[in-house]
Parts: sequence; C-alpha cells; structure tokens
Amino acid sequence: MKASILSLALALVFVGAAPMIAQPPVAGEVTLGLAVEEVRLVAVGLSAKKQLLDKPVYNDVGEKIGEIEDIIVTPEGKVSVAIIGVGGFLGIGQRDVALPVRQLKLAGDKFTVVGATKEALKKLPEFKYAS
Repeated sequence: MKASILSLALALVFVGAAPMIAQPPVAGEVTLGLAVEEVRLVAVGLSAKKQLLDKPVYNDVGEKIGEIEDIIVTPEGKVSVAIIGVGGFLGIGQRDVALPVRQLKLAGDKFTVVGATKEALKKLPEFKYAS
C-alpha cells in the first residue's frame, strides 16, 4: 500500500512538468500553477529533495544496500526508476544502478528493497545518463 502511495506521490510531484517541456506553452493558452485540488494532493506527497534524494535504502533484513541518488521521470511525466548508489566510500568507487520505483517499499521513513543485497545490486548494469 505504501509503495503505491510512493509511486502516486512521486508521479503527482512531477505530473504536468514533462508535457510542458515537450511543447512550449503559448501565452494566454496555459493556466500557470496548480488547481486547489492538485495542491492538496501534492501537499501530502513526498518531496524528492527533502524526503527521497540521498536517503539510505535497506534490504528486508535491515542492511543498508545503497542510497537514492536520483529519480527518473519519463517524457510522459511518469516516475519510472530510482537511481541507487551502491558501494564505494564517500562517493569514491560508487556505482549507480537503476531500480524500478515499484520495487522500493516505504515503511515509516525507511526505504527497503525486498530480497536485495549489496552484492546483487553491484551485479546490475551500471546506470549511465544519456548524453
């Protein structure tokens, strides 16, 4: 349930931003800002900056397996993957891997990935941003 809320909250935070990027708005044709209903929905969502980025990720036995480095939003405005930094020390030797957001579970203020280990994440393909 909380994972669904996380996905919904992330989608609501970013909904509407991607379509405006694809086509620049024409003056007078686009209402700026959010409707009152949208503000209420977003207000109970998660802030990427305050509650997601740089937060530790644990496995289901409580071991820290990485840290959320980024959240990727598709051109259609959907939150698709979380970029998890794995390994390394103080950012040196760290690898970034992509995990579908649906695999992140939120329990209280703690993010977990059921069945994951540092070793398993290190074996995933390294995530590289498109140029």
